[in-house]
Amino acid sequence: MDTIETKPGVARPAKRGWRRHSDEFKARVIDLARQPGTSTAAVALANGLNANMLRRWVREHEAELVVSSAAWPGSVAPAAAPSFVQLPMVADRAPPPAPPPGTVDVQIHRGPTKVAVTLPLDSASAAWLREVLG
Repeated sequence: MDTIETKPGVARPAKRGWRRHSDEFKARVIDLARQPGTSTAAVALANGLNANMLRRWVREHEAELVVSSAAWPGSVAPAAAPSFVQLPMVADRAPPPAPPPGTVDVQIHRGPTKVAVTLPLDSASAAWLREVLG
């Protein structure tokens, strides 16, 4: 038994459907979003899109590029992420020179600031150190 009456001539509200975007539109916004220094969210906002949807389109586009470059040798693949590069190590480094006799080397590190001083062993140097190290 149907309890809802439908009157002839009265339109039902339209069902909300998904928006469809053309392939050309998608390609244009994906190219804009992939530009260096461009915010994906800003491109999405400027084109009336949800930022997450545009990010998904970009991700899918990049996945297609990887698959197509693997399928067709000689085609251009996206740049690979930098990997570990081993640098040559110098094995025989000479130790730093010793301070002259009757002097002391003082190195003070505070945050990013580094101070290195060679002081004579006297009362003025001791007073300076007390002042600096406080």
